[in-house]
Amino acid sequence: MVKSGSIGVLLMAFLFGSGDFLKMERGFVAGRTNVTEQCSMPKKCNVYGFTDWYKVGRVCVKYFSRPLNFTAAEFSCRAEAPGAHLVSVHKKEHNDELLCIVRRFNPKNLRIWLGAFELFKSGKFLWLDGSYWDYQIWTRGEPNHMYTSNEECVEMNWKEIGKWNDRGCHFKENYICAFKLNGILEPGSEEME
Repeated sequence: MVKSGSIGVLLMAFLFGSGDFLKMERGFVAGRTNVTEQCSMPKKCNVYGFTDWYKVGRVCVKYFSRPLNFTAAEFSCRAEAPGAHLVSVHKKEHNDELLCIVRRFNPKNLRIWLGAFELFKSGKFLWLDGSYWDYQIWTRGEPNHMYTSNEECVEMNWKEIGKWNDRGCHFKENYICAFKLNGILEPGSEEME
């Protein structure tokens, strides 16, 4: 004999399955299941040997779904392509394109490492690739651990989708690597057509 309370629990489990309904994001529209529908994927990188990477601004980028701490992720990027680093971001448009890539490849876990860190508890953030710090889009109230050694590395998509957060470098996250388009071409070579 089945009690009425058990039927309710079974019905809830059947209707809502894994519980993913609790993870709905702002902007969710009922019936829409394609998470990349709201964004346009960047074009494929047209450098020979790296056509599974995407062109974002003047760099080619690739998403890696293998959680590593910040340092290990950076060294992984360096092994993936000559001159590669964790990705730096210099425009809202590029930030949006990176978000689109993450949504396409791992819609259930959007958190990624970016290639930025706080320099010696100074409150100043730098990009690993040496590029100029000319853009930032922090989650409200972040970075909140400046001048400490608790959260010195930068992630994206923690609390607000598309925004940044400072986090402890020892945590493991997925990441995006990037290399400059002209950084991988040998003298006299051209991009693929």
